[in-house]
Amino acid sequence: MKVEQIYTGCLAQGAYYIESNGEAVIIDPLRETKPYIEKLEKEGSKLKYIFETHFHADFVSGHLDLAKKTGATIVYGPMATTDYDIHSAKDGEELKVGNLTFKVLHTPGHTMESSTFLLKDEEGKDYALFTGDTLFLGDVGRPDLAIKQGAVTKEDLAGFLFESLRNKIMPLADDVIVYPAHGAGSACGKNLSKETWGYLGDQKKTNYALRADMTKAEFVKEVTAGLTPPPQYFAKNAMMNKSGYDSFDEVLERGAIALNPEKFEEVAEQEEALVLDVRTQEDFSKGHIPNSIFIGLNGSFAPWVGALITDIKQPILIVAPEGQEEETVMRLSRVGYDNTLGYLEGGIESWIKSGKEIDKIKSIPAEELAEKMNANQVEHILDVRKPTEHLAQHLENAMNFPLDYINHNMVKLDREETYFIHCAGGYRSMIAASILRARGFENLVDVAGGWKVIEETNAPKTEFICPTKMTQETIDAAVEAVL
Repeated sequence: MKVEQIYTGCLAQGAYYIESNGEAVIIDPLRETKPYIEKLEKEGSKLKYIFETHFHADFVSGHLDLAKKTGATIVYGPMATTDYDIHSAKDGEELKVGNLTFKVLHTPGHTMESSTFLLKDEEGKDYALFTGDTLFLGDVGRPDLAIKQGAVTKEDLAGFLFESLRNKIMPLADDVIVYPAHGAGSACGKNLSKETWGYLGDQKKTNYALRADMTKAEFVKEVTAGLTPPPQYFAKNAMMNKSGYDSFDEVLERGAIALNPEKFEEVAEQEEALVLDVRTQEDFSKGHIPNSIFIGLNGSFAPWVGALITDIKQPILIVAPEGQEEETVMRLSRVGYDNTLGYLEGGIESWIKSGKEIDKIKSIPAEELAEKMNANQVEHILDVRKPTEHLAQHLENAMNFPLDYINHNMVKLDREETYFIHCAGGYRSMIAASILRARGFENLVDVAGGWKVIEETNAPKTEFICPTKMTQETIDAAVEAVL
């Protein structure tokens, strides 16, 4: 028996490869199939099944392409209806893979079709549980992604999740390994652990949602508290996973096209394409194509693309470091952005050599910001961190302006004013600055290094509040203030 977790940090997502006696199953695969095909060829195994724990909202799965290339059967649990052929497993149904057995456990709550897959080893002993978004380490899946107006509410789903956890998962032995679909950084839960696997017994002791003395009403209240609106692309990705999508090979072929500066500019104008610069924030600050948007590959690239580019069919042109153009197309496709039209051949250097205009964003060190604040030379500070980060400690008089809601809150700003922008480390603040600059805000100053550097200066700050001491009412009020 071989069990391998294939973890992708950008999406905080875990796919799984399980093999026995020449047969294999892959659980919750990402969009690109090449790594899985190569893995199967290396191991000399035949892919029998592709298990999907639910209709993923935060990424587009690779199940369709993988099934076409391998002949494997796509398996969902009960209540999953699709526009393509699947095996809809019954609750409790057992499927054989080599000498192993997988038992399907229908665990509605995160979504109605959510199911977990219990792996029994060669001796028939419960070995591991692939929980999808039903159970994370330290948390459970949010119950507000599959609500239907007038049919089912987040409270209804939370109630189903309570029953699923108590009746299907918690009765299992403590030594069963929990393999979730996500870890810290995913928006599919509120407070996921940085660990990517653990033992069920430990979760019974430490996971707030698995408290033995918790009532259903208490569970519903705690699980639904403090939920912010899901990223706008979630519903679109879920629909693509349910209905189908273009072949990844086709997406890559039409997106990884080299365009010289003249052709790049022509396509941008004719197609009304968004120019997406994926270099580092430092490089973008020093020089970029006017009106381009920065979202760097060195951060949580795909989730920020999905959160901020509201039209999933938006034509996109890429400015990338040499050698990372195809990677960019691939990572865009993971969240359903399939309309990439090409990339700038030779990168920003070719643009500059061709004599075309560039723009820059002023960036200053944290020490300079502190000096200006102490000299009363700073009127407007935009803290683009999340409300809980801002609550913990922030610069005096700073406005919490979370990047997640920048498109909603931009009307609160004045284009005639100067804004100093910071986040935790410099990545989100440059994204925010690029979006504001493209929308006509000229007087922007990025604070390099963000809060990690700012907190070491003598800039005036509020008192630190430990996150564990924040009341839910305070958190809810902070969230409400920025929505």
